[in-house]
Amino acid sequence: MAIERTLLLCKPDAVSRGITGDIIARLERRGYLIIAMKMMQLDGERARKHYAEHAGKPFFDGLVKFITSGPLVAMCIEGESAIAGCRQLMGATDPLTAAPGSIRADYAQTIGRNLVHGSDSHESAERELQIFFQPADFVSRKHDLERWIFEK
Repeated sequence: MAIERTLLLCKPDAVSRGITGDIIARLERRGYLIIAMKMMQLDGERARKHYAEHAGKPFFDGLVKFITSGPLVAMCIEGESAIAGCRQLMGATDPLTAAPGSIRADYAQTIGRNLVHGSDSHESAERELQIFFQPADFVSRKHDLERWIFEK
């Protein structure tokens, strides 16, 4: 297994409902490290860049409108198989089909308000992390990572 980095967003609905801390706690209990994190209000340009793969689709404008509707928390998560692991922890996009115990199954109500976003591939993670973070935003948690791997 490889050590990976991925983007995870607590979307405006998670922030407004006050469950960002619960989401972060689940990530940390799973053993993932947060190596960059910030709360921000996303502007339309950055939102369109983030959702560029959906441009032209009927739901694109709704995605942009929602993600810019309030503050969000952006995180870079690091750990073994972090991309697949975070996606499993988040659950399926539709909370009605998400696995029991996942974030979306436990907290989300609709597919349009599903609380979190996570990169779906290495390529997406690289592209998305550059949208939300600058190189100086990342901190080294090498000691924590080595301890975590050793304890496994």
